Amino acid sequence: MILIQGAPRAQELPALTPGSLEAALAVPPEGAGADRLAEAVRSLFGGREALLKGSAAPRIDELTVAWALEVPGLPAGSPPPRVVSDVVHFNLPLTRIGTSDVYAGVARLAHGTAFSWHFEAGDRRLGGGQLEVYETHGDSRERPGVPKGTLTQMPPWESAIFAGTRRDWWVYVPAQYAAGTPAAVMVFQDGNSYREYVPIVFDNLIAKGDMPVTVGIFLQPGVHKDGRSNRSFEYDTLSDQYARFLLEEILPEVEKTTSLRKDAAGRAIAGASSGGICAFTVAWERPGEFSKVLSWIGSFTNIASGKTLREGGHNYEAMIRKTPKKPIRVFLQDGANDLDNANGNWPLANLTLAKSLAYARYDYRFEYGQGFHSHRHGRAILPDSLRWLWRGHQESGRATSSFQRPTPNSQLPTPNSQLPTPNSQLPTTNSQLPTPNAQRPTLTAERPIRCVNPPGPLRRLPCGFGSQGL
Repeated sequence: MILIQGAPRAQELPALTPGSLEAALAVPPEGAGADRLAEAVRSLFGGREALLKGSAAPRIDELTVAWALEVPGLPAGSPPPRVVSDVVHFNLPLTRIGTSDVYAGVARLAHGTAFSWHFEAGDRRLGGGQLEVYETHGDSRERPGVPKGTLTQMPPWESAIFAGTRRDWWVYVPAQYAAGTPAAVMVFQDGNSYREYVPIVFDNLIAKGDMPVTVGIFLQPGVHKDGRSNRSFEYDTLSDQYARFLLEEILPEVEKTTSLRKDAAGRAIAGASSGGICAFTVAWERPGEFSKVLSWIGSFTNIASGKTLREGGHNYEAMIRKTPKKPIRVFLQDGANDLDNANGNWPLANLTLAKSLAYARYDYRFEYGQGFHSHRHGRAILPDSLRWLWRGHQESGRATSSFQRPTPNSQLPTPNSQLPTPNSQLPTTNSQLPTPNAQRPTLTAERPIRCVNPPGPLRRLPCGFGSQGL
């Protein structure tokens, strides 16, 4: 408990959070109360050294973001240190805490806001990083009374198809699973990144009937005995090797203890980055075995360039157009601030892949936001993404689509319109920021997904990407 004095009446703060820091700064404390608040800020942000270096990451609570910096000896009359973005006009002055050298500030941002930032103190530029904020979906939280499945770590798997590799993996079995009754299955690549929170979403959606009773398999990429990762070879290569690994090794092993469906409609696969293109490749190579793909920030770029320098995932754009349509359903997510490097431009690669899926009249969705190369956006929309992928699961056989197909010649915005506008205006005071819940997209089978754009002054990209927008 922190007691703040010096205001008209004392304020008691619980353990400091972005929200309680905002309240404390609203009536700046003085004297001993300010000293206590400065120490609490140092503690919240990892200590004095981090604040002096400007290396303390912002503290985020849903859509509320707090920054802090320690600047000794700032000349009297100097402007306060600020949090600034080079991409959008974000300029947040920090408040000095009493007579200490600690400065702090809090902003409330809109769902889907993402930008790079740094500190400016006098003529110095310090620290910096990437920021994304999203509200936590209700179905991503544990709910009282919802039956909870079990997550079991399996013995390390030594693969024959990927000879010489060994990997960790986990299997989630829902509480509703009945022995002898085959369950649907969903496989997650880079499984360690998903295993803590995906089971919570599965528990909630299965209990609501929004997805079938589904076993989750969470696989790490293989590692060689000398410690080399086999991830890029397994995930980025355009071949049927990983699909065979799942069908011939992993699924039969799980079926020793748990009955699984063998129809494509009962199998889904997911991943992020190289795991995203891996998920797509599995369904592309074996559409009769896997029918549902969830890709976040998918690496549909030329990572697996090979000897010809042209053997990578960027080829899918043309392959989708030139190949007879396959019976798969695809959910894509990416952000305008995703990677741009020698392998390709991730936002452009996902945009063109979505355009090809639209041209070939695939059952697909594309969620295009402002985010960087991270799981944050995908995780924020995971419950609704799964609802969309598994819609119609009660029907026998493959689910049918309930939305209108796009027209092949519908237009994407020109490339420059996708780029952040350097001089676009962003509010400089908390009172001017958009309300947190304004215009949050709702994902349903009937309504096309729209790109996540902060409303008002934060809005930077044209919306409308989705199965009817491309």
